[in-house]
Amino acid sequence: MSELEHQAILLSLKVGFYAVLWLIPIATFLAWVLARKEFVGKSLLDSLVYLPLVLPPVVIGYLLLISMGRQGVFGGWLYQHFGLVFSFNWKGAVLACIVVALPLMVRAIRLGFDGIDPKLEQAAATLGASPMRVFFTITLPLLLPGIITGSMLAFARSLGEFGATISFVSNIPGETQTIPLAMYTFIETPGAESEAARLCIISIGIALVSLLVSEWLTRRASKRLGTRS
Repeated sequence: MSELEHQAILLSLKVGFYAVLWLIPIATFLAWVLARKEFVGKSLLDSLVYLPLVLPPVVIGYLLLISMGRQGVFGGWLYQHFGLVFSFNWKGAVLACIVVALPLMVRAIRLGFDGIDPKLEQAAATLGASPMRVFFTITLPLLLPGIITGSMLAFARSLGEFGATISFVSNIPGETQTIPLAMYTFIETPGAESEAARLCIISIGIALVSLLVSEWLTRRASKRLGTRS
């Protein structure tokens, strides 16, 4: 296996890991708002959260480029004040994966919220528990299967992200070239069909292992909570 393939695999795992790490609190908060709160504009927020599912990935990448690029509205401000650069950088690949995987994770966690009996939280509150304590001692443990499922789905989706990534951070070996981008390079290179096939098999293997681990962790968490026999 070539150095380019090694770099692409390690970078994909790195990007997927950091994307999930950021998505857990963001998606949990959005899922809680959409599942438990009623407010003006909720339908609009719901639509915006799920919009990346129906938008072409290239459109997402273009929007990220004009908003979070070094010359973008928000990206320019972050660069001037904090020195943060997302465009043509592996951090930008993480940001792209966060955006495209957000709907999947929010959906999984939101279903988890819908499956929790509110009476359990109300009972804890009547016994004097603060809202924060109720969330961390009652809600969060019951929500764990949904968070696990959402995390694995987001990780698998991050591994396969192509359109938004190449539009926002380009295809730079060792910096932004993840497995799908490396495969694209090999496909476009005469005589590199074996490398493309090898990365394809590795990508399928990683995604399959992620889904199997997700199912195992979900079953284990559900069994501990007594929700599955």
